Amino acid sequence: MKLLNHTSKYLFILLLPLLTIWAVIFYYALLDEIYDSLDDGLENQKVLLLQDFTAGRPIETPERFDKQNHRITQISAEEFKEAEDDFRDSLMYMQNEQEFEPVRIYESAFRLGDKYYRLQIATSMVEEDDLIKSVIKYLIILYLLLLASIILLNNIVLRKVWKPFYSLIAQLKQFRIEKENAIQTHDSNVEEFQLLNATVAQLTHKSRESYINQKQFIENAAHELQTPLAISINKLELFSEKHPLSDDQLAEIGSVLDNLNRLTRLNKSLLLLSKIENKQFLELERVDFNELLQQLASDFEDLLQHKQIRFTVKSSAPLQYSLNAGLATILVTNLLKNAIVHGKKESEIQASISYNQITISNTGTAKALNTNDVFTRFKKQNPDSRSTGLGLAIAKAIADRYHLQLQYHFDGQHHFTLAFPI
Repeated sequence: MKLLNHTSKYLFILLLPLLTIWAVIFYYALLDEIYDSLDDGLENQKVLLLQDFTAGRPIETPERFDKQNHRITQISAEEFKEAEDDFRDSLMYMQNEQEFEPVRIYESAFRLGDKYYRLQIATSMVEEDDLIKSVIKYLIILYLLLLASIILLNNIVLRKVWKPFYSLIAQLKQFRIEKENAIQTHDSNVEEFQLLNATVAQLTHKSRESYINQKQFIENAAHELQTPLAISINKLELFSEKHPLSDDQLAEIGSVLDNLNRLTRLNKSLLLLSKIENKQFLELERVDFNELLQQLASDFEDLLQHKQIRFTVKSSAPLQYSLNAGLATILVTNLLKNAIVHGKKESEIQASISYNQITISNTGTAKALNTNDVFTRFKKQNPDSRSTGLGLAIAKAIADRYHLQLQYHFDGQHHFTLAFPI
């Protein structure tokens, strides 16, 4: 649910500054509304007082706001002409609080008969620091409520909406084109998910069909080539046995047989390479490479004796790894055969085994091989016509198939190192 987590994270980050800006705007709007309401109330009190005075209520002129919320002072006609209605904030000592409290004062002037008066009306107002504390308190409550809503939305509503998408992604991670496990899509009311499901199902179906067609083509082509090659080789061998031929004719037939045998090996190697790259070897088992090298040393004993090469295996730790047993044999066989074929007579080949790698070293040509070409198909280091140039390419393909690192380096000897991710 990475997308949902990222969405929630960004919402959390953006929420606080947005709420802060909203709180500032709300605070000033609320303060403006409070002042407007207080001013309207003060003007209304002036109207009510003037009604009372006009009806005959005596006018008292106290010097302070002691017993009532208004104060009246008699003024001259000149002061009356210059007087203007005015609202201002001030502090007034409150007996009940025993401290000064903020008040809103409305100052105006009026005429009653031939006398002029200045009227001051005071009313208590909200303290700004209390108002700020209240706004901050409710802002925090609102923020927490919004966070809870987002978490709830993320974990229930959005998770349910995105469930088909993540189910499809999980199946795509497990999808293997060489296996018959079709993608199972889930119904969704979201149009985009419906389109995604249909596209993925169509794509995987076409990929699977292409894979099967390619696999069948390779197998059929290899089989169709193998049959006439085998027939041709058998007929040439029978012909050379049944008919008296000169040495030159036998040499020609031998050359043809060599080429046909090489073509047979090439066909088998290409088929094997295609099967490896198409991941057609699915069976896995724990292969003991210490035991495998000892077994191959026994299998190549005749060839080693023929070239007078000594083969030693040095093991410092047991090495086991899960892969196809047949491919493991081919991998090590190709590396060992390469060392024998290209090794000098009366030299030594050494296989070193540690807990995570195998190194096969031999003494061959006195110069380093081209590392860019050593694992390239059909790149041969010497003009040996019997070699297909695919042995090391097949070894490299098998190593890549099982995430192994096959590397070459030269330090007077040629070293092929197979590193295992253990």
